Amino acid sequence: MSLPIRPRRNRQSAAIRGLVRETRLSAQQFILPLFITEGRMEEPIASMPGCQRWSLDGLVREAISAWEAGVRAIVLFPRIADDLKTRQAEEAWNDAGLVPRAIKALKAALPDLAVITDVALDPYNSDGHDGLVADDGRILNDETVVALCRQALCHARAGATIVSPSDMMDGRVGALRTALDSDGFQGVSIMSYTAKYASACYGPFRGALDSAPKAGDKKTYQMDPANAREAVREAMLDEAEGADILMVKPAGFYLDIIHQLRSETNLPLAAYQVSGEYLMIKAACAAGWLDERKIVLESLTAIHRAGADMILTYFAKQAALYLAEGGE
Repeated sequence: MSLPIRPRRNRQSAAIRGLVRETRLSAQQFILPLFITEGRMEEPIASMPGCQRWSLDGLVREAISAWEAGVRAIVLFPRIADDLKTRQAEEAWNDAGLVPRAIKALKAALPDLAVITDVALDPYNSDGHDGLVADDGRILNDETVVALCRQALCHARAGATIVSPSDMMDGRVGALRTALDSDGFQGVSIMSYTAKYASACYGPFRGALDSAPKAGDKKTYQMDPANAREAVREAMLDEAEGADILMVKPAGFYLDIIHQLRSETNLPLAAYQVSGEYLMIKAACAAGWLDERKIVLESLTAIHRAGADMILTYFAKQAALYLAEGGE
């Protein structure tokens, strides 16, 4: 055949494929979510094989291990004891609470680590919702935002690098920015869960934190999975209110949303490969149906290719080690 254009010439060896590769993963793009609990014992998480709830000592060891693998950022998720949960979620801004102590321990061990904290009330709320709940079951937006500001300031005082509101209340980014700036924390960044969908993929995570709603669901504040234009609206609002980083959650099921937001904003864009996505990969690999190294890197490459600058993933340390090994 007389073909002047043969695209396969650019695929004929690993060396050439490396030269023309458009999307490149780096360990510094990964954010490792870590679960923490009180006490000195680590607890395996049944719903998330390979993950566990860390004691503070274990948390520091795991963060150091991830750092040595090349991961430079972690995000904390606390499992709060039932006797500390209240309808007003006061434990969320306790300066002596689990998260502030974890932040201090991490920054003492790894001063340059980016410590990100989840700002939402569901781990602390006896109702299991991200916001405060009225007697009639409504999620109270404005009252919740006041509580979130207290929580974010608590984390900032402890030394958090980035606070990350995952609650999806209206106006919370602007309120957090004002609260942080007013208290002298102009350097604390906000990574907003901008397009957090009411997904079926969160079940294993809620098992890890024992934070499922006691009644109702989260559809009045998390986004409808059928909507795309709404994500752009949320992104424009968060950007105008002072967000430093925008996030799409989940990642793999919402690559179109990541791609769309990438074309709408110049802000850095994060995506969260959530617990359900993690569990599907782990289960398929455990059954021998998929090669874990290959599918992990392919899934993360797809998220990055869609437009995410950074990826929250439970595979962060593992993927960093895979990348360090080299090869395709």
